Amino acid sequence: MSGIIGKKVGMTTIFNAEGQAVPCTLIEAGPCVVTQVRTEEKDGYKAIQLGYGDKKEKNTSRPLVGHFKKAGTTPKRKLVEFKEFEKEYSLGDTIRIEDVFAEGDFLDASGNSKGRGFQGVVKRHGFSGVGGQTHGQHNRGRHPGSIGACSFPSRVFKGIRMAGRMGNTRTTVQNLKVLKVLTEQNLIVISGSIPGAKNSYITLHK
Repeated sequence: MSGIIGKKVGMTTIFNAEGQAVPCTLIEAGPCVVTQVRTEEKDGYKAIQLGYGDKKEKNTSRPLVGHFKKAGTTPKRKLVEFKEFEKEYSLGDTIRIEDVFAEGDFLDASGNSKGRGFQGVVKRHGFSGVGGQTHGQHNRGRHPGSIGACSFPSRVFKGIRMAGRMGNTRTTVQNLKVLKVLTEQNLIVISGSIPGAKNSYITLHK
């Protein structure tokens, strides 16, 4: 599964050949450095570890400083492993966006969604609320209603949709089309929206 690490720049709109406005996301992807190569003999599986984004050495732990020096590169902020990479790479190699993706390809994008904090059932699960405001109801328009517990089973079943923390979870959006690859700026334009705030790290993989 080939892939690359990037950073979300933001969203914009471009026009396709038919003149239709297509919403898209701009991502600054790569260049990434191969910081470790996993092998079947030593680790039990095949994978390569990529590093992205420079980091000050004084803010990096001693073991990681040695880890990056072994690869012949500066400390990196983000490390991601990709299993079953299509091409063979060795320690210290640089992977650019054009080495993985081309215009017209389809990919999956993973990132941490925006945190929404503690939310009620209407926003979190799309509930419609209790209903009308007449017949004695007071301030219950956005309440969840009954959760089904009575003297039996005298407990709330697991998985009941209730209020709680929303967002800030690992989210993947599949089958996004690569609209453009700007090699000189290390930018890739992808159709649709991608989870995460601006400047958040995104993993793109086939």
